[in-house]
Amino acid sequence: YTAAIIAASLNAEVLEIWTDVDGFMTADPRIISSAYVIPELTFIEAMELSNFGAKVLYPPTIYPVYHANIPIYIKNTFNPSAKGTFITREHLAGSKPIKGISSINDTCLITVEGLGMVGVSGIGGRLFKAIANEGISAFFLSQASSENTISIGVNESVSEKAVAAISAEFDYELKNGILNHVKSEHNLATVAIVGENMKRTPGISGKLFSTLGRNGISVIGIAQGASETNISFVVSQDNLKKTLNTLHESFFLSEYQELNIFQVGTGTVGGSLLEQICMQQEKLKEQNHVKIN
Repeated sequence: YTAAIIAASLNAEVLEIWTDVDGFMTADPRIISSAYVIPELTFIEAMELSNFGAKVLYPPTIYPVYHANIPIYIKNTFNPSAKGTFITREHLAGSKPIKGISSINDTCLITVEGLGMVGVSGIGGRLFKAIANEGISAFFLSQASSENTISIGVNESVSEKAVAAISAEFDYELKNGILNHVKSEHNLATVAIVGENMKRTPGISGKLFSTLGRNGISVIGIAQGASETNISFVVSQDNLKKTLNTLHESFFLSEYQELNIFQVGTGTVGGSLLEQICMQQEKLKEQNHVKIN
Protein backbone atom coordinates (compact mmCIF):
# COMPACT_ATOMS: atom_id res chain seq x y z
CA TYR A 1 0.00 0.00 0.00
CA THR A 2 2.85 2.34 0.85
CA ALA A 3 4.50 1.53 -2.49
CA ALA A 4 1.22 2.32 -4.31
CA ILE A 5 0.96 5.73 -2.60
CA ILE A 6 4.56 6.56 -3.53
CA ALA A 7 4.05 5.33 -7.11
CA ALA A 8 0.96 7.52 -7.50
CA SER A 9 2.73 10.55 -5.99
CA LEU A 10 5.69 10.15 -8.36
CA ASN A 11 3.46 9.31 -11.34
CA ALA A 12 5.53 6.15 -11.86
CA GLU A 13 5.34 4.10 -15.06
CA VAL A 14 4.60 0.88 -13.22
CA LEU A 15 4.25 -0.47 -9.66
CA GLU A 16 6.04 -3.78 -9.07
CA ILE A 17 4.96 -5.88 -6.10
CA TRP A 18 7.55 -8.56 -5.32
CA THR A 19 5.97 -11.32 -3.26
CA ASP A 20 6.38 -15.07 -2.65
CA VAL A 21 4.06 -16.41 -5.38
CA ASP A 22 4.18 -16.28 -9.19
CA GLY A 23 1.06 -14.10 -9.38
CA PHE A 24 -2.71 -14.33 -9.14
CA MET A 25 -3.85 -17.92 -9.67
CA THR A 26 -7.02 -19.20 -11.35
CA ALA A 27 -7.89 -20.82 -7.98
CA ASP A 28 -6.30 -21.56 -4.62
CA PRO A 29 -3.35 -23.88 -5.51
CA ARG A 30 -3.55 -25.43 -2.03
CA ILE A 31 -6.94 -26.87 -3.03
CA ILE A 32 -6.70 -27.06 -6.84
CA SER A 33 -3.46 -28.69 -7.97
CA SER A 34 -4.16 -27.72 -11.61
CA ALA A 35 -4.48 -23.99 -10.86
CA TYR A 36 -2.20 -21.77 -12.92
CA VAL A 37 -1.07 -18.14 -13.03
CA ILE A 38 -3.39 -15.54 -14.59
CA PRO A 39 -1.14 -13.49 -16.91
CA GLU A 40 -3.34 -10.37 -17.12
CA LEU A 41 -6.12 -8.83 -15.02
CA THR A 42 -7.98 -5.54 -14.91
CA PHE A 43 -7.98 -3.46 -11.73
CA ILE A 44 -11.62 -4.43 -11.15
CA GLU A 45 -10.90 -8.16 -11.51
CA ALA A 46 -7.88 -7.93 -9.19
CA MET A 47 -9.97 -6.04 -6.63
CA GLU A 48 -12.77 -8.63 -6.76
CA LEU A 49 -10.34 -11.53 -6.31
CA SER A 50 -8.43 -9.76 -3.52
CA ASN A 51 -11.59 -8.90 -1.62
CA PHE A 52 -12.80 -12.46 -2.01
CA GLY A 53 -9.97 -14.38 -0.44
CA ALA A 54 -6.99 -14.12 -2.83
CA LYS A 55 -4.10 -13.12 -0.53
CA VAL A 56 -1.72 -12.06 -3.33
CA LEU A 57 -2.50 -8.35 -3.03
CA TYR A 58 -3.73 -6.16 -0.17
CA PRO A 59 -6.95 -4.68 -1.70
CA PRO A 60 -6.37 -0.96 -0.84
CA THR A 61 -3.08 -1.13 -2.81
CA ILE A 62 -5.12 -0.86 -5.99
CA TYR A 63 -6.85 2.46 -5.18
CA PRO A 64 -3.95 4.98 -5.55
CA VAL A 65 -2.56 3.51 -8.78
CA TYR A 66 -6.01 2.90 -10.27
CA HIS A 67 -6.83 6.60 -10.14
CA ALA A 68 -3.41 7.47 -11.59
CA ASN A 69 -3.75 4.69 -14.20
CA ILE A 70 -0.43 3.10 -13.20
CA PRO A 71 -0.27 -0.65 -13.97
CA ILE A 72 0.76 -3.18 -11.33
CA TYR A 73 3.15 -6.07 -11.88
CA ILE A 74 3.00 -9.00 -9.42
CA LYS A 75 6.37 -10.81 -9.41
CA ASN A 76 7.88 -13.65 -7.37
CA THR A 77 11.04 -12.86 -5.38
CA PHE A 78 11.92 -16.56 -5.31
CA ASN A 79 11.21 -17.11 -9.01
CA PRO A 80 12.09 -13.83 -10.79
CA SER A 81 11.99 -15.44 -14.26
CA ALA A 82 8.24 -16.14 -13.92
CA LYS A 83 6.06 -13.85 -16.05
CA GLY A 84 3.85 -12.88 -13.11
CA THR A 85 0.50 -11.10 -13.37
CA PHE A 86 0.09 -7.72 -15.09
CA ILE A 87 -2.79 -5.57 -13.80
CA THR A 88 -4.06 -2.60 -15.78
CA ARG A 89 -7.18 -0.53 -16.37
CA GLU A 90 -7.47 -1.60 -20.01
CA HIS A 91 -9.89 -4.40 -20.68
CA LEU A 92 -8.32 -7.02 -22.95
CA ALA A 93 -10.56 -8.09 -25.80
CA GLY A 94 -10.73 -11.83 -26.41
CA SER A 95 -9.63 -12.79 -22.92
CA LYS A 96 -11.41 -15.49 -20.94
CA PRO A 97 -14.85 -14.61 -19.55
CA ILE A 98 -13.84 -16.08 -16.17
CA LYS A 99 -10.45 -15.02 -14.84
CA GLY A 100 -10.45 -16.68 -11.44
CA ILE A 101 -12.36 -18.53 -8.75
CA SER A 102 -12.07 -17.45 -5.14
CA SER A 103 -13.71 -18.51 -1.90
CA ILE A 104 -14.31 -17.52 1.71
CA ASN A 105 -14.43 -20.29 4.30
CA ASP A 106 -16.34 -20.20 7.59
CA THR A 107 -19.38 -18.40 6.22
CA CYS A 108 -22.55 -17.94 8.24
CA LEU A 109 -25.70 -17.08 6.30
CA ILE A 110 -28.16 -14.98 8.30
CA THR A 111 -31.70 -14.68 6.95
CA VAL A 112 -34.39 -12.24 8.02
CA GLU A 113 -37.79 -13.51 6.89
CA GLY A 114 -41.41 -12.42 7.11
CA LEU A 115 -44.39 -11.41 5.01
CA GLY A 116 -44.53 -8.17 7.01
CA MET A 117 -41.38 -7.02 5.16
CA VAL A 118 -43.14 -6.81 1.79
CA GLY A 119 -43.49 -3.22 0.66
CA VAL A 120 -42.03 -1.81 3.88
CA SER A 121 -39.22 0.67 3.23
CA GLY A 122 -36.07 0.81 5.34
CA ILE A 123 -35.79 -2.85 6.34
CA GLY A 124 -32.47 -3.29 4.56
CA GLY A 125 -31.13 -0.03 5.93
CA ARG A 126 -31.98 -1.01 9.50
CA LEU A 127 -30.41 -4.45 9.07
CA PHE A 128 -27.11 -3.10 7.79
CA LYS A 129 -27.05 -0.28 10.33
CA ALA A 130 -27.52 -2.84 13.12
CA ILE A 131 -24.47 -4.89 12.11
CA ALA A 132 -22.44 -1.80 11.18
CA ASN A 133 -22.89 -0.46 14.70
CA GLU A 134 -21.20 -3.65 15.90
CA GLY A 135 -18.33 -3.24 13.44
CA ILE A 136 -19.48 -6.21 11.34
CA SER A 137 -19.18 -6.26 7.55
CA ALA A 138 -21.34 -8.45 5.29
CA PHE A 139 -19.61 -9.81 2.18
CA PHE A 140 -22.71 -11.44 0.66
CA LEU A 141 -26.24 -10.16 0.11
CA SER A 142 -29.25 -11.86 -1.47
CA GLN A 143 -32.85 -10.62 -1.45
CA ALA A 144 -35.96 -12.20 -2.95
CA SER A 145 -37.83 -9.97 -5.40
CA SER A 146 -40.95 -10.56 -3.29
CA GLU A 147 -39.07 -8.74 -0.49
CA ASN A 148 -40.03 -11.31 2.15
CA THR A 149 -36.46 -12.53 2.79
CA ILE A 150 -33.03 -10.90 3.05
CA SER A 151 -29.92 -13.05 3.49
CA ILE A 152 -26.44 -11.79 4.34
CA GLY A 153 -23.15 -13.63 4.64
CA VAL A 154 -20.78 -12.85 7.52
CA ASN A 155 -17.72 -14.50 8.98
CA GLU A 156 -18.53 -17.35 11.37
CA SER A 157 -16.53 -15.68 14.14
CA VAL A 158 -18.97 -12.73 14.32
CA SER A 159 -22.18 -14.64 13.55
CA GLU A 160 -23.57 -14.73 17.10
CA LYS A 161 -22.89 -11.02 17.52
CA ALA A 162 -24.60 -10.27 14.19
CA VAL A 163 -27.70 -12.34 15.02
CA ALA A 164 -28.00 -10.64 18.42
CA ALA A 165 -27.70 -7.17 16.86
CA ILE A 166 -30.31 -7.91 14.17
CA SER A 167 -32.69 -9.51 16.66
CA ALA A 168 -32.42 -6.47 18.93
CA GLU A 169 -33.06 -4.08 16.03
CA PHE A 170 -36.19 -5.95 14.94
CA ASP A 171 -37.39 -6.85 18.43
CA TYR A 172 -40.81 -5.20 17.94
CA GLU A 173 -41.39 -6.89 14.55
CA LEU A 174 -40.37 -10.31 15.87
CA LYS A 175 -42.59 -10.09 18.95
CA ASN A 176 -45.61 -8.98 16.90
CA GLY A 177 -45.28 -11.53 14.09
CA ILE A 178 -44.31 -9.00 11.41
CA LEU A 179 -41.10 -10.98 11.00
CA ASN A 180 -40.97 -14.74 11.50
CA HIS A 181 -37.46 -15.13 12.84
CA VAL A 182 -33.77 -14.39 12.34
CA LYS A 183 -32.26 -17.63 11.08
CA SER A 184 -28.54 -18.46 10.94
CA GLU A 185 -27.00 -21.31 8.90
CA HIS A 186 -23.48 -22.44 9.74
CA ASN A 187 -20.65 -24.54 8.25
CA LEU A 188 -20.95 -22.85 4.87
CA ALA A 189 -18.53 -21.39 2.31
CA THR A 190 -18.95 -18.59 -0.22
CA VAL A 191 -17.55 -19.05 -3.73
CA ALA A 192 -17.13 -16.34 -6.38
CA ILE A 193 -16.29 -16.53 -10.06
CA VAL A 194 -14.73 -13.30 -11.34
CA GLY A 195 -14.23 -11.83 -14.80
CA GLU A 196 -15.14 -8.61 -16.62
CA ASN A 197 -15.83 -10.53 -19.84
CA MET A 198 -18.82 -12.27 -18.20
CA LYS A 199 -21.03 -9.31 -19.12
CA ARG A 200 -20.19 -9.85 -22.80
CA THR A 201 -20.56 -13.64 -22.76
CA PRO A 202 -24.05 -15.16 -22.63
CA GLY A 203 -24.63 -18.42 -20.78
CA ILE A 204 -22.02 -18.10 -18.01
CA SER A 205 -24.59 -18.41 -15.21
CA GLY A 206 -26.21 -21.33 -17.01
CA LYS A 207 -22.89 -23.13 -17.36
CA LEU A 208 -22.02 -22.41 -13.73
CA PHE A 209 -25.20 -23.79 -12.19
CA SER A 210 -25.62 -26.70 -14.63
CA THR A 211 -22.05 -27.78 -13.80
CA LEU A 212 -22.85 -27.68 -10.08
CA GLY A 213 -26.16 -29.49 -10.62
CA ARG A 214 -24.57 -32.30 -12.66
CA ASN A 215 -22.15 -32.90 -9.81
CA GLY A 216 -24.82 -32.97 -7.11
CA ILE A 217 -23.80 -29.70 -5.44
CA SER A 218 -26.67 -27.72 -3.87
CA VAL A 219 -26.53 -23.91 -3.89
CA ILE A 220 -27.90 -22.29 -0.73
CA GLY A 221 -27.77 -18.62 -1.80
CA ILE A 222 -26.90 -16.62 -4.92
CA ALA A 223 -25.80 -13.00 -5.50
CA GLN A 224 -24.76 -11.21 -8.70
CA GLY A 225 -23.96 -7.53 -9.07
CA ALA A 226 -25.32 -5.42 -11.92
CA SER A 227 -21.75 -4.96 -13.19
CA GLU A 228 -21.67 -8.71 -13.91
CA THR A 229 -18.02 -9.04 -12.88
CA ASN A 230 -18.75 -11.36 -9.96
CA ILE A 231 -21.23 -14.17 -9.38
CA SER A 232 -21.20 -15.33 -5.75
CA PHE A 233 -22.97 -18.28 -4.21
CA VAL A 234 -23.04 -20.16 -0.92
CA VAL A 235 -22.52 -23.91 -0.55
CA SER A 236 -21.93 -26.32 2.31
CA GLN A 237 -18.38 -26.20 3.67
CA ASP A 238 -18.20 -29.97 3.07
CA ASN A 239 -18.78 -29.35 -0.66
CA LEU A 240 -16.22 -26.54 -1.06
CA LYS A 241 -13.31 -28.60 -2.42
CA LYS A 242 -15.58 -30.48 -4.82
CA THR A 243 -17.17 -27.19 -5.95
CA LEU A 244 -13.82 -25.52 -6.66
CA ASN A 245 -12.45 -28.56 -8.50
CA THR A 246 -15.61 -28.95 -10.58
CA LEU A 247 -15.76 -25.28 -11.62
CA HIS A 248 -12.03 -25.03 -12.29
CA GLU A 249 -12.15 -28.03 -14.58
CA SER A 250 -15.24 -26.69 -16.35
CA PHE A 251 -14.04 -23.12 -16.92
CA PHE A 252 -10.27 -23.46 -17.17
CA LEU A 253 -9.26 -26.97 -18.21
CA SER A 254 -11.92 -27.88 -20.77
CA GLU A 255 -9.95 -25.99 -23.47
CA TYR A 256 -7.12 -28.52 -23.19
CA GLN A 257 -7.06 -32.04 -24.51
CA GLU A 258 -5.81 -34.12 -21.59
CA LEU A 259 -3.58 -37.11 -22.25
CA ASN A 260 -2.91 -39.58 -19.43
CA ILE A 261 0.40 -41.35 -19.99
CA PHE A 262 1.33 -44.51 -18.09
CA GLN A 263 5.00 -45.48 -18.36
CA VAL A 264 6.58 -48.73 -17.20
CA GLY A 265 10.32 -48.40 -16.58
CA THR A 266 12.23 -45.22 -15.79
CA GLY A 267 15.72 -46.17 -16.81
CA THR A 268 17.97 -44.16 -19.15
CA VAL A 269 15.50 -43.98 -22.05
CA GLY A 270 12.34 -43.79 -19.91
CA GLY A 271 13.86 -41.17 -17.64
CA SER A 272 14.90 -39.03 -20.63
CA LEU A 273 11.36 -39.24 -22.03
CA LEU A 274 9.86 -38.05 -18.73
CA GLU A 275 12.33 -35.14 -18.61
CA GLN A 276 11.42 -34.11 -22.16
CA ILE A 277 7.69 -34.24 -21.40
CA CYS A 278 8.24 -32.13 -18.26
CA MET A 279 10.26 -29.53 -20.19
CA GLN A 280 7.65 -29.26 -22.95
CA GLN A 281 4.55 -29.06 -20.69
CA GLU A 282 3.99 -25.29 -20.90
CA LYS A 283 4.77 -25.12 -24.63
CA LEU A 284 2.32 -27.95 -25.36
CA LYS A 285 -0.41 -26.21 -23.35
CA GLU A 286 0.11 -22.81 -24.95
CA GLN A 287 0.70 -23.85 -28.58
CA ASN A 288 -1.07 -27.18 -28.93
CA HIS A 289 -3.69 -27.03 -26.15
CA VAL A 290 -2.54 -30.43 -24.91
CA LYS A 291 -2.13 -31.19 -21.21
CA ILE A 292 -0.14 -34.29 -20.35
CA ASN A 293 -0.61 -36.10 -17.06
